Amino acid sequence: MKAAVILPAAGLGTRMGRSTAARSGTSRKQFMLLDGSPILLHTIRKFVASPPVNEIIVALRPEDLVWVGEMLRREGLSKPVRLVEGGSTRQESVYNALVSLPADTGLVVVHDAVRPFIDLGTIEKVIQEAAQTGAAIVGIVPVDTVKTLRKNKIRGTVPRESLALAQTPQVFHYALLMEAFRKAREDGFIGTDESTLVERLETVEVSVVLGSDRNIKITNPSDMNLARLFLSEEARERKAL
Repeated sequence: MKAAVILPAAGLGTRMGRSTAARSGTSRKQFMLLDGSPILLHTIRKFVASPPVNEIIVALRPEDLVWVGEMLRREGLSKPVRLVEGGSTRQESVYNALVSLPADTGLVVVHDAVRPFIDLGTIEKVIQEAAQTGAAIVGIVPVDTVKTLRKNKIRGTVPRESLALAQTPQVFHYALLMEAFRKAREDGFIGTDESTLVERLETVEVSVVLGSDRNIKITNPSDMNLARLFLSEEARERKAL
């Protein structure tokens, strides 16, 4: 089953800090440069290279639509990449992209625009899982011990084997995800990820496909150093093939 990918990229990137913004020419992390290309473009390239993906939709702030479109035309990508206007929140941006898709869309993949190190094998695994079950996300098991608190006092320890740290991609049947978004809009509910919206329906169980700690979300200034390291490692791996 083919999949359409939604990349919400309308965020303001307020956590990056002024010094990092000054060096990169922007405060928005999705447009910061890695090896001369915006992080967003590195992420798009991963999904262009993924066989199950047939279309990519990027949700952007209105002022970014023209120049990002020009950048993508220069890139000469082998799969269609459409741009839509995003909203003031991630949830609104994903919804705007979702309603732009035809009703006969099979699977919808939602991925953070600032996770450029997702590997192709994981993309295919989570898409395959969602094709079978209706809903699947990528996640990792935490390595740290997790405590529950009341104020600053420990009230318990949560077994790590019962926990997962949610990542993206998150993949769903189109009709299921559309229903989840419509229900959330009716209820005025804002979720932290798409899986949260689907979970509220209580109609399917969301599967978790094991991801990697390399699939980082570039959020803070310190993440950029790690991103440069991972990018150089990917370059070496390609040369070794």
